[in-house]
Amino acid sequence: MSAMTDRKPRAGQSRVTLNDVAAHVGVSAITISRALNKPALVTDSLRQRIDDAVRQLGYVPNRAARSLASARSHSVVVLVPSLSNAVFVDTLAAIHDTLYPRGYQTLIGDTRYAPQDEETLLRTYLEYNPDGILLTGFDQNDAASTLLRSADIPTVHMMELDDSGRYCVGFSQFDSGYALTRQLLDKGYRRIGFLAAQLDPRTIKRGEGYRAALREAGLYQPHREIAEAQPSSVGQGARLLDELLRQAPDCDAIFCNNDDLALGVMFECQRRHIAVPEQLAIAGFNNLEMSAWTNPALTTVATPRYAIGAAAANMLLTLMAGEQPAQPQQDLGFQLLLRGST
Repeated sequence: MSAMTDRKPRAGQSRVTLNDVAAHVGVSAITISRALNKPALVTDSLRQRIDDAVRQLGYVPNRAARSLASARSHSVVVLVPSLSNAVFVDTLAAIHDTLYPRGYQTLIGDTRYAPQDEETLLRTYLEYNPDGILLTGFDQNDAASTLLRSADIPTVHMMELDDSGRYCVGFSQFDSGYALTRQLLDKGYRRIGFLAAQLDPRTIKRGEGYRAALREAGLYQPHREIAEAQPSSVGQGARLLDELLRQAPDCDAIFCNNDDLALGVMFECQRRHIAVPEQLAIAGFNNLEMSAWTNPALTTVATPRYAIGAAAANMLLTLMAGEQPAQPQQDLGFQLLLRGST
């Protein structure tokens, strides 16, 4: 924890500069500027050395500094995996509600669950000299991590927790997966399947919680799991149920890694005249609005999506003011909602 508390939020002079790149390559800053702005004016070999140095050091041109070196942009970068997923729509709404009244605009980017896209967006948005950054999760690639270190801009991670010294607001994905599976076991279900899509780090951790609970009970069987890397959808839930019932037809309950899949499973059960929960219990994750209105209502895990956005934005405001947050890691927890589907 000491690494977290010793870190200073933002020292305006500590980001990698053109002079740093020049010193690394062994040429003048004017040459570096010429190579970046008009690559054809330098040799191929020199341009390659400069490109390598830019990547290695994490240098990003500062557009705001070109017009006013001391300017604050009053902008915050917010990167989420999806702009259509209701999970992140709620979080973005909270971030806007918190930052906008304080005079901050948000630069929102959709990473599409791809670390390379996240790196590209970071590189682009850092040119606008943002005052802070809000990221989803911790799975940035090496290049993105280098950019963040070099920029030295206050950054808060959302949706997950971490003990490496980074500022974050979220809940334990592992514990939530474990708790829901444990609840199904406590209700007497013994042949519990698991359906997953997208396979982002949060989904993977929920699956780890599922396995841990079943292993403790001596009931884990790998053939009851199906996971696909494709984006999640209601239709995919129906297709995955068909596949699961072909390889494990005796499942008595299914834990779906999100409500989209769970709704697809429920609709397919209705189409096949599989009684829920008498023949097959179904549980989801995230508590989307529709989940309370299915028949039967869907058991799920309520995640504090709006609260996470608000808390992360408030933590970032504290860091941007040059202060340390009272809780550098905020665990907002989760809630099991036990409904008719189980």
